[in-house]
Amino acid sequence: MSQVSPTRMNLLQRRGQLRLAQKGVDLLKKKRDALVAEFFGLVREALEARKALNEAAKEAYSALLLAQAFAGPEAVAAAALGVPPLKGVEAEVENVWGSRVPRLEVAFPKGGLSPATPAQVLEAQRAFLRYAQALVRVANTETRLKKLGEEIKKTTRRVNALEQVVIPGIRGQIRFIQQVLEQREREDTFRLKRIKGKIEAREAEEGGRPNPALEIGAGL
Repeated sequence: MSQVSPTRMNLLQRRGQLRLAQKGVDLLKKKRDALVAEFFGLVREALEARKALNEAAKEAYSALLLAQAFAGPEAVAAAALGVPPLKGVEAEVENVWGSRVPRLEVAFPKGGLSPATPAQVLEAQRAFLRYAQALVRVANTETRLKKLGEEIKKTTRRVNALEQVVIPGIRGQIRFIQQVLEQREREDTFRLKRIKGKIEAREAEEGGRPNPALEIGAGL
């Protein structure tokens, strides 16, 4: 409080800061509510993506075992060498309530195996393609979910800082300035009353004295 100059200008400034801080709290709470709603909506999507990933993994490895059983491990390994690698992996950045969230965009290769390839090997390829797509979906949803969680925590910390530190501090400064100004006003009023009393007493004293000019006129 010793660093606050108790002037009316500072009082007006602190009141403006208080209104701004309270408005900031309202906006941050609205942002947090929207983030929480989106977070829980994304939780359901993430759970579904994880479930789909588990099912895709089971299907892929079952298809792999079946292909190895029919065509042999060597044939499956040789066929795998004919599948082109991924080349179209891109990461697009989205803005989610002020947070930069990457989203993977993958161009999966099509074909790559000879039509003469055993059907079981082709099915294994398609199953692992679905597995890779499910992995990308999980990566996108869980990355987004993590970023939203971090943003919710950050926003909550800001709200708590404003409500528990900044706003009480500004209110304390306002009370301090008001008390000093009110004390000064009382002191000024008291001084004015004393000055007025002295003036009235002097006027009364001067009004009660005899006028020398009138006494001389009466003697003549």
